[in-house]
Amino acid sequence: MTLAAAVLGLGLAGCASVEAPPAPAKMETAPPEQRPAVAPVSPERKRLIDAFGGEYRAPSAETLLNGVLAKLADASDASSQPYRVTLLDSPVVNAFALPSGDIFMTRGLLALADDTSEIAAVMAHEIAHVTARHAAQRAEFAKTAALFARVNAQVLDRSQNSEEVEARSRLSIASFSREQEFQADEIGIKNIARAGYDPYGAARFLTALGEWSALSASVSGARSADRPDMMATHPSTPGRIAQAVAEARKVGPPGERPAGRDAYLGAIDGLLFGDDPSQGVVRGTEFIHPKLGFAFEAPSGFTLENQSAALIGVGEGGAEALRLDSIPIPDSTPVTSAIASGWIDGLKTTDVETLQIGGLDAATAKAQGDQWSFRLGAVRLNGRLYRLIFAARTLSPAVDERFRASLDSFHLINARDSALAAPQAIKIVAAGGVDTADTMAARMAFLPEALDQFLILNGLERGVPLNAGQRYKVVSQ
Repeated sequence: MTLAAAVLGLGLAGCASVEAPPAPAKMETAPPEQRPAVAPVSPERKRLIDAFGGEYRAPSAETLLNGVLAKLADASDASSQPYRVTLLDSPVVNAFALPSGDIFMTRGLLALADDTSEIAAVMAHEIAHVTARHAAQRAEFAKTAALFARVNAQVLDRSQNSEEVEARSRLSIASFSREQEFQADEIGIKNIARAGYDPYGAARFLTALGEWSALSASVSGARSADRPDMMATHPSTPGRIAQAVAEARKVGPPGERPAGRDAYLGAIDGLLFGDDPSQGVVRGTEFIHPKLGFAFEAPSGFTLENQSAALIGVGEGGAEALRLDSIPIPDSTPVTSAIASGWIDGLKTTDVETLQIGGLDAATAKAQGDQWSFRLGAVRLNGRLYRLIFAARTLSPAVDERFRASLDSFHLINARDSALAAPQAIKIVAAGGVDTADTMAARMAFLPEALDQFLILNGLERGVPLNAGQRYKVVSQ
């Protein structure tokens, strides 16, 4: 069983979440003349928005993206196609295109891009997927996959775990073949050059994407199968970067066209970075949800990822995992009854205990599977039951003690938690005469691998001095 399957395979009965907040205000970034009077809300569009945290509002970025999209539409061979860009409230770096002309970009992608030409390259790449009918071909593939899943479930009686099906669906929405990626790169680079942007922006962004993905994988220890990042859906291979440079050289040598860095940095100043506090934040091994009013600490060594459906954690190189979600619970239902109701399909719950955790009604139990052993925890808070599932290949007394300690750490949010969960944002600052990459990164000391994050966010190489007066991205609280 793979690590992703093990984590997603904590198969819970029923539909559960960490009670996602209402979606932010809608943002459409195509000029009025380029989008239909009434924008259709397709199931595929809704599924993508829901899978990546809802929509995100950023007026300054909206204005910039409007201008870029208008120029690209005029420069491409499909100016009659209605396009619109939707920003997604996700720190994951990704972008997608649908056959309808819908282009989706995460705020995480905006944070990584370093100038207008880079963001134009991403948008042109997605437009190229539409004009070359890659998105339509992918949609047909997704329909075929969905039909196969229905046949499997209804005819062959081979149902799949609903979370695994949904994870695969999200990946198929965004995936293109290697050949299609190269073709979209070629078309996109030609179009950004026609629109007046620096054609080398594509290679710069692909380079940053590869470095960011490698750093993220190193820090997290595992990539999410639920919300695939851009390296999973748009592979940034050395071959793609080399081709991007070769295509740009057909236009001219580097430095001939402005990259639009100052305008871009001004547009993303103040952009939310990392987790959205309204959806809960991860701070090391701590998870804090200011909106819902609780916090807890995972076992030492765990890496946490806050997904749309649940909080997922992985530890001990994949030999341990955890999941936190919530479901409604009537006041009349005892917590012990709820924890014994069969959370994990096909597994019997044993050793049920009644607890008080942080002054809250709670319970704990065990369950045993073929490959995994489970410690379960349940805490009642404000009409919901928060369910903590810890899994281990071998639930030794020492491992179980660590899991119990993590469960016992569940508590109502306090002043320290609130301060720790303060939102993080991109801030644009000018370098002083004595500033170095190290002094700039020191402003981001609360982040893991702060120096590497600073360098990648700003497209810098290690050891290269900063230019006094030039503006750079830092992450502030």
